[in-house]
Amino acid sequence: MDYPRFRQLDGQHPFQDAVPGGYVAYRARRRLGTRVVWFNFRLAAEMGLIPSGHPLELTTELRRAIRATFALTILNEYDLLNGTKVPAREMLPGTYMATRYLQMQHPSRRGTTSGDGRSIWNGTLRYRGRSWDISSCGTGVTRLCPATAAEGRYFQTGSTDASYGCGTAALDEGMDTALMSEVFHRNGLATERVLTILHDSDGFAIVVRSAPSLFRPSHFLVHLKQGAHQRLQAVADLFMARQQENGKVPPLPSRPARYRRLATDMARTFGRLAAHLESEYIFCWLDWDGDNILTDGGIVDYGSVRQFGLCHREYRFDDGPCFSTTLTEQRRKARHLVQNFAQIRDFLITGRKKPLNEYRHDSLLRLFDREFARTRLQRSLFRVGFPEATADALLARRKKQGTAFLRAHAYFERARTARGPQPVSDGINWNAVFSTRDLLRELPRRLREGVTPTSVEILELAWSSYATVKDRIPTPYRLRMARRLTGCYLQLLASAATLGGRTRGQVLTTVQKRSQLINRYARITGDSITHAASALLQARPKLSVAAWHRVIEQFISDQVLVPERRQVASDRSRQPTAGGGVLLDELQDLNEMFRHGL
Repeated sequence: MDYPRFRQLDGQHPFQDAVPGGYVAYRARRRLGTRVVWFNFRLAAEMGLIPSGHPLELTTELRRAIRATFALTILNEYDLLNGTKVPAREMLPGTYMATRYLQMQHPSRRGTTSGDGRSIWNGTLRYRGRSWDISSCGTGVTRLCPATAAEGRYFQTGSTDASYGCGTAALDEGMDTALMSEVFHRNGLATERVLTILHDSDGFAIVVRSAPSLFRPSHFLVHLKQGAHQRLQAVADLFMARQQENGKVPPLPSRPARYRRLATDMARTFGRLAAHLESEYIFCWLDWDGDNILTDGGIVDYGSVRQFGLCHREYRFDDGPCFSTTLTEQRRKARHLVQNFAQIRDFLITGRKKPLNEYRHDSLLRLFDREFARTRLQRSLFRVGFPEATADALLARRKKQGTAFLRAHAYFERARTARGPQPVSDGINWNAVFSTRDLLRELPRRLREGVTPTSVEILELAWSSYATVKDRIPTPYRLRMARRLTGCYLQLLASAATLGGRTRGQVLTTVQKRSQLINRYARITGDSITHAASALLQARPKLSVAAWHRVIEQFISDQVLVPERRQVASDRSRQPTAGGGVLLDELQDLNEMFRHGL
């Protein structure tokens, strides 16, 4: 079987013609001795790279197509200055771009030196009415890496002389990203996804990512900060054209209309995103430069993304020169991004750049606040276990009750242990005392058994594995908050029954079934994903390609915790083959072990 669509990915992208000066072009050479470790068959079929229903088999022809397209390394400035010799047969035609965007790690706050530091764009595809961007991480260090900006010199690919200056990717990093991004995608979160992972004889990996659009807010902000109206306009036009191609926005009659729609979509998207991340305890380092997120709200760069098991609201990622934002600070950073897009909107329309401070009361920020508040409340009702229609009815007619529950619930989410901040492997954290997921999973079961838990029992259901002896003291305040939470919960059940014309028992049955899945005991965290990736890579030589890919597919499918998206795997995919069942059990144990972790 031939795979001709891979050949379309030759480095060419409309960005190159539309935004001159917005990228650095690199020649590339073939990366010999590279093997394919993992391939996302499902995503490849969605993109039209392979036929639908293609077996989980890396045939000789498919491996060859993957390597010919993605097994490459750029010739960077270090190579050119040092006269690196490359046989002509290893050189690839054309060029690949490393795009310029704003990055906070750089000394310049105007983006003159920053952008894709270890990645290049492979190109773009269109299939069945949908367009895709594809880029590869680990293809060599570019002049846009933070190390070059900090030290004023170019680096050889693979160098360990400076932080952010190697230009390479690690195999376990790629596997982490593949697992977490695919779980997020199937649970309804916008995200980049991993198409394939390659590994070379030097021990380095290439991680190929794809999304309907890989434009980041930082692709806009770099030109805003420099006052480059024409380049900013080109980026905005390209992005909105892609959104129209993918059916995200309707055809709009004029540039001003497109730019207003861009800003409005940013407010809505990032209001909802910030609420979703906070509600689901997903740490995604949002900051003023818009570097670690996509413009359509998709998650990107999983090296600093975490899925917490609890509301670890004081966790900060240690990035060397600075610590990251926290889980709850993400809202403020997302709001600041929206304020920047209010400034971008007017700059694009008028050609005049006004100070950012003039937009601190812009209507976009009020829209952001409304979307955040509504989504936060929706996610709270979702986690209780109410179906969407029931949650909508409660929001429309019993909003005060929903808000009261959210506030009572927030106390249990945000309570911190008496131990105070503690160092962790990649930063610092102040552990959470309660697991509200455990509480929301067990409470409806107890109620269906005819038992209304006492305040002490509510606390016992909710203690996390981090709670110390001191934390577990049932103080009068904690008991009062437990009574308040129980009362608000029972009010919501009664209102849902009244509005839906059902009995409380019927509502409770639905809530219990849904909550068992939504608040599942064994669920992924950043810690469990890291260990799962390691276990999978260690087991890979012992399994056939099909069996190994089937284990990964089952692991991901088991973590789809949105009832409306849940698909029961076929009997065939559940069959343990050549150790696959044992490996799945091991991965499940890891999810249980680290379920309260970072």
